Amino acid sequence: MAERIKVDLCVIGGGSGGLSVTSGAVQMGASVVLLEGHKMGGDCLNYGCVPSKALLHAAKVGMGWDDAHDHVKKTIETIEPHDSVERFEGLGVRVIQEYGRFTSETEVEAGDHIIEARRFVIATGSSPLVPQIPGLDKVPYLTNEALFDLKEQPKHLLIIGGGPIGLEMAQAHRRLGCEVTVIEGAKALGKDDPEMAAQVLDALRDEGIAIEEEAMAAEVRGKAGAIEVEVKDGRVFKGSHLLVAVGRKANTDKLNLNAAGIEPTRAGIKVDDSLRTTNRKIYAIGDVAGGLQFTHVAGYHAGVIIRSMLFGLPSKQRTDHIPWATYTSPELAQIGLTEAEAREKHGDKVEVARFDFTGNDRAIATQQTNGLIKVMVVKGRPVGASIVGPDAGEMINLWALALANNLKMSQIAAMVAPYPTMAEVSKRAAGAYFSPRLFDNPWIKRIVGLVQRAVP
Repeated sequence: MAERIKVDLCVIGGGSGGLSVTSGAVQMGASVVLLEGHKMGGDCLNYGCVPSKALLHAAKVGMGWDDAHDHVKKTIETIEPHDSVERFEGLGVRVIQEYGRFTSETEVEAGDHIIEARRFVIATGSSPLVPQIPGLDKVPYLTNEALFDLKEQPKHLLIIGGGPIGLEMAQAHRRLGCEVTVIEGAKALGKDDPEMAAQVLDALRDEGIAIEEEAMAAEVRGKAGAIEVEVKDGRVFKGSHLLVAVGRKANTDKLNLNAAGIEPTRAGIKVDDSLRTTNRKIYAIGDVAGGLQFTHVAGYHAGVIIRSMLFGLPSKQRTDHIPWATYTSPELAQIGLTEAEAREKHGDKVEVARFDFTGNDRAIATQQTNGLIKVMVVKGRPVGASIVGPDAGEMINLWALALANNLKMSQIAAMVAPYPTMAEVSKRAAGAYFSPRLFDNPWIKRIVGLVQRAVP
C-alpha cells in the first residue's frame, strides 16, 4: 500500500531552482518533500554549467585529454555534497528519489508514495533538444549529457549548433587537440550583439575552428568514427564524432499535467508573472517555465516564489535585469537590451557609450586588449550593456546591479575602481557617456572661464 504524505510544500525536481526553493522553505519552517528521479543537482551540476566550465579551464591551462576529464569529475565530486540527499535530509527535508506524477489537482504520485501538499513547485528543468534531421537516429551522436563521459578523444568533432554551448565546447575540444567544425543553420551567436559576437567568432577561427554559418543540416549519415553531415546547399562536412547542441526542451513528459489542470505551452508550462501555473496552487520555475534557460534564472525564480508561498506577499518576476554570458575566450556577456533592441524600442532617445579594452592599462599590461564594452543609455539610465573580452562574465555584474536597482550613469561614474583593473572599463564607459557633455559643451567652457576670471 502506498504511503500517504501531507506537507506544506512538494518540490518536483532537484536541480538548481528546486534545491533553492527546498532549502529556503525548510529553513523558514515549512514542511517539504523533494522529489528527484535522477541525479541531485540536475543538469547544471552533472552535465551543464559545472562540467563545461571545468573542461574549458582544463583546456585553457593546457591539460591533456585524460587529465582534463579527471578535472571535470573532481570538480563535480567537490560540489556534489552541497546538492546531496544527505545534506537536504539533514535540513529536515523528506527526499524521495522517484519521479513525480500528478494524479489530481492536489496530489502527486512518486513510486510508492502519494504526496498531498498545500503548494507544489515544478522545477524539472530541461533536456537536450534533438532535431528531426534525416539519418540522425541511425548514427551515434552526443549531447551534453554524454559528452563529458567520452573516453576516446575525437579526431574531428562535428558540432551542430553555433550557440553558446556549441561554441564553448568547440573551443574546449580544439584546445584539447581535436579538429572541430561548427555547423550553424543561421548565424552563430545569433542572439547576441553582432559586433560583439564577431570578436568571439574571429578569435575561435584564429584558433583553427571552422565555423560554417547559414548551413542548415539536411541529412546525417555514416557510422562511428566516420560521420557526415550534409547541409541544405549541398556542402558535406566529415568528422569522427558528432555533438548536437541546438537548444533544449522543457521536461514535462512525466508530469501528467492534465490531471492537475496545468496548461502546457510549446516552450514548457504556462505561468503568470508570479510564476503560478493555471492551477494556482502549483508554481513552475526555471527552464520548465518556458523563459530564459539559465541556472541563475532558476535561482532567481526560487526567490520570487518563496516570497509569495511562504509569506503571502505579492511577488512578480522580471527579465530586464537578467544577465547571461558565453564562456569562450574572449567571453561574451549581455544584460538588458542590445544596441539594436534599444534603438528599436527607444529610437533617437538611445545613446551608446563605448570603451575599447585597448584603452585599459591592465589589459595592455596583461596582453588582453581584445575587448569592447557598449552601454545603451536612455535619459541617463542604462537599459542594456554588452561586453566582449576577458572576464566579461564577471564585469557584467556591475551592470546587473545597475539595471536591477534602476541606477543612473552618474552613479556608475562616481564609483572609484582600483588601478589597474579590467573592471575600470565599466567606469570608463560611464565616462565616455559624460565626456561630450563636459568637454564639447560651450556653456561649460564659458562658465569655467568666468569662474577663473572671478576667483582671485
